[in-house]
Amino acid sequence: MFTFAFWKAATERAIKSGAQFVGLTIGGGIAAGVSGNEVINAFLLDYPTLGGVFLGGALASYVTSLISAPISGGSPSITGSEHIPS
Repeated sequence: MFTFAFWKAATERAIKSGAQFVGLTIGGGIAAGVSGNEVINAFLLDYPTLGGVFLGGALASYVTSLISAPISGGSPSITGSEHIPS
């Protein structure tokens, strides 16, 4: 858990999770100001909200990586299937 490789893998996971949270938020129309089948306009998105959603998703991912590390032998994956060199 205290290696560069662990944090590199955990950060990759956090970025992906943050992006997924943003995608779900936009898809649900929450920060896009749309409802139904309207077009999403990038100029009208609520970027402060999306930034907060991204950070929330990344934080949740980091927490799960930290919880998984002692269980998996130092991997951010709870199954330990991801090999993290020492």
